[in-house]
Amino acid sequence: MTTAVEAETNNLVAALRLPVWNTLAARADTIRRSLPPRPDSAGERYAWLRDLTPEQARRASLLDHLEALCSHLSGRPALGYAPDDPLPDEALQEAEGFNPSLTRLIARYRQTQAAAARPAPPPHVSAHVSADIPADVS
Repeated sequence: MTTAVEAETNNLVAALRLPVWNTLAARADTIRRSLPPRPDSAGERYAWLRDLTPEQARRASLLDHLEALCSHLSGRPALGYAPDDPLPDEALQEAEGFNPSLTRLIARYRQTQAAAARPAPPPHVSAHVSADIPADVS
């Protein structure tokens, strides 16, 4: 049986996946356009990386990171992320701050995740206390 928190989490995952992917893909496209064309072969890619300025190399690394996260969100698990994690925290971090409504939705998702991770409250303790048990046991 699905709890209310699990149901809300599932609904938020469904609501977040595409907007997060869109945000990450847009960021990746912007970075890709700012860099020299990236070759496909490994040898050419190595030479390309060596020719980049430090700032371009930093952006190229971020581009690789964003592309891996987009791939993961599209159902092709990326290295370093659990295959069953539909929304890695890194994806949420990279998507935050670019769209206010998306950022609020991410915050709500994190709240439901935190609520789901909290341990269940202890079973109800009877209000009746035996006379031979002291009230203050400190």
